[in-house]
Formats: sequence, structure tokens, C-alpha cells
Amino acid sequence: MTIRLGDIAPNFTQDSNEGPIDFYEFLGDSWGILFSHPADYTPVCTTELGYTAKLKDEFSKRNVKAIALSVDDAESHKGWIQDINETQDTTVNFPILADQDRKVSTLYDFIHPNASETLTVRSLIIIDPNKKVRLIITYPASTGRNFHEILRVIDSLQLTDNYKVATPANWQDGEDVVIVPAIQDEAELKERFPSGYKAIKPYLRLTKQPNRT
Repeated sequence: MTIRLGDIAPNFTQDSNEGPIDFYEFLGDSWGILFSHPADYTPVCTTELGYTAKLKDEFSKRNVKAIALSVDDAESHKGWIQDINETQDTTVNFPILADQDRKVSTLYDFIHPNASETLTVRSLIIIDPNKKVRLIITYPASTGRNFHEILRVIDSLQLTDNYKVATPANWQDGEDVVIVPAIQDEAELKERFPSGYKAIKPYLRLTKQPNRT
């Protein structure tokens, strides 16, 4: 099965280090991050899971729940988590799915045959409260994920869901944003963007971040 942007993320029930998890029940009305790992006791993944744990407060204030996946069993996960807590000076505070049967990996297209017939690639999916897939990123096994970028994307998605704006290249929370081209009526522009805007080109108009003014 191939997952694409805009698809409804499929539900599943799978074991984890915290017991069986129904994915939709776990997410509730939160945003979700589902990210895969090739196997337990792998060095790059150890740093990624540790850093994810350290971002708990950042995720919480954005109403985001993290859930990881590895193809080893739940008991193996528990041992690995002890290593993660020790080496990364943190406490893993989210579940790791035990996907021995590759059920979830197959459902979410986390196994790429040209990379490995059996192990998952380093993929990450962001899912919104309507269970819609909003971001898919796949990294090579040698490259750890950039979780600052993940937070940036979540900030952008949540902002642009609520306002008629888009975020430009390298945008960070608090910086100017782009008014979507569909808004042309001056009365609507004044109502939506009372701080005004700067028209660099008719199609390129910058304004202050609406929820910061």
C-alpha cells in the first residue's frame, strides 16, 4: 500500500512496549507523528528516540503525540529503552510499536525493497486530528532525522490550517508569512490582515504572522 499526502491514515492495532495500541484510540483528537526504525539497538535511532523524548513539552504544547516503530518485539524494545534513557540522559515517554510481523510497516509503506527486503526505512509521517496524512519524509539509514524541522512543519501546518497564509522558505514561528493568491478583495485583506501587508509582486505579498499580531 502506498501512502500519499491527503490520504486518511489507516488504523491498526499492534503490540508495543506499553501493550497493545489501537492507533486511532491512541491519537484521539491530537496530531500524531509515526516514525519507523530499522531495528532495535541501532545507533542513529538511539539518538533520535532520545531526542524525541526530550521534545515532549514542545510536542505537548502543539497537541502532538509521538509513536515510534521497530521490527523487533516488545521485550527487545524495553531493553533498548533502558539504553536510550542511559545514553541520551532522558526518559522515553512514548510507545514503540513492536512490528515483528511487518503489519504496520507494510500498511504505511515503510519497507522499500531496493533499500532492504525486511527492514524499514527511516520514514516519518505527520497526521492531523482528522487522521489525514500531512507530511511524509524518508531519510537514508545513515542520516538522522531533523526534529527541529518536524516542529517547524507542525507550526506551519497548524498556522496555515487556521489562516489564509502560507509559509515561505526557511520560515520560523514568528516570522512574516505569505498571503495566499486566492485572496484579492481589498476589504477581505484588511479584515484578515489588519496589520497590513507588503506587496513585492502582485502574487507575492508578505504580512505579519496573524496569530502573533
